Amino acid sequence: MTGTERFARWTAGDHILWRYRGHAPDLEGRALTICRPVTVVKDTADVLAVWMAPGTECVKPVLADGTPVHEEPLATRYTAPRTTTRDRWFGTGVLKLARPGDPWSVWLFWEPGWRFKSWYVNLEEPRTRWAGGIDSEDHFLDISVYPDRSWLWRDEDEFAQAQQVGLLDAAKAERVREAGRAAVAAIGSWTAPFCDGWEHWRPDPSWPVPHLPADWDRTPARLAS
Repeated sequence: MTGTERFARWTAGDHILWRYRGHAPDLEGRALTICRPVTVVKDTADVLAVWMAPGTECVKPVLADGTPVHEEPLATRYTAPRTTTRDRWFGTGVLKLARPGDPWSVWLFWEPGWRFKSWYVNLEEPRTRWAGGIDSEDHFLDISVYPDRSWLWRDEDEFAQAQQVGLLDAAKAERVREAGRAAVAAIGSWTAPFCDGWEHWRPDPSWPVPHLPADWDRTPARLAS
């Protein structure tokens, strides 16, 4: 993560924001379009681990008429006008792991009853750290990794469409592919974080669900929990 030296490390139980910039021209390209309040699990020189609890109020992009983005046909998914809306994460919770400098983060998913489902490698811009959280930019292409160590690419069609409509130029697309190949190599050698046993981790039951602040799209000096 860039800028780590400028901010104190967070401690377990702190609430921060995990945010993504958008791509669509109608959102000014770099405007923040995703915001997820999370609870810090661990923050060291090696990894930032955070927990997104079930029921967390988040911000997500939608089409201008409120239609979910993924209901829009792929051909116009990235050119149709968009806005953002508040919604809640209704699935089981997600543990997110980000290692400094990696152009991806790794998310862990469970079925109800804590049956481990999979890891999800989200290819993204290396995260920028600020006092109240981290910011990144999603790179469309992803990888699912299963407990038997098998894996598969996700969202290849969206990655191709993003290039077709000009959201990724050729050079950036190749950097994303390189990042994907590096992630696949990490999966093949079963290095951190896959080998670290995070699938057995459980959240502290006393942790409250973080709150989404009204100024989620600003960079406050300090974010209150």
